[in-house]
Amino acid sequence: MRLLVLSVVLSLLCREAKLVLGDIGTATSYRPPYIPTGCFGNQQDQFPPGNLFVAVSEGLWDNGAACGRRYRLRCLSGHKKPCKGGATVDVKVVDLCRRSPCPSTIAMSTDAFAAISRSPSTKINVEYIQI
Repeated sequence: MRLLVLSVVLSLLCREAKLVLGDIGTATSYRPPYIPTGCFGNQQDQFPPGNLFVAVSEGLWDNGAACGRRYRLRCLSGHKKPCKGGATVDVKVVDLCRRSPCPSTIAMSTDAFAAISRSPSTKINVEYIQI
């Protein structure tokens, strides 16, 4: 009987657990104006197609070495279940977070944030992997 109960409990936990392969942080959305940026100033061509870009907090900024880095982000959780399934978005770093202290690990353009979250004004928990 114990083995049956243990099997049921493990089965339920496995269905709810999510495999995480990257680092874990938080993300928020930020609105225009997006230029000038800390990486590429006023250059319009710095923004990737679809405006899928981010500003990062001091911890990821690395004295500007983060400029141009690409990350794959996946929403893990947040208030009122904002995540869009298992959706991911690939983004480019173009700036240092403009607010001090930064409200999240990664501040995403509104278009990038909308790709993984249904709620534009909430903070979400994300997995991020450098690609």
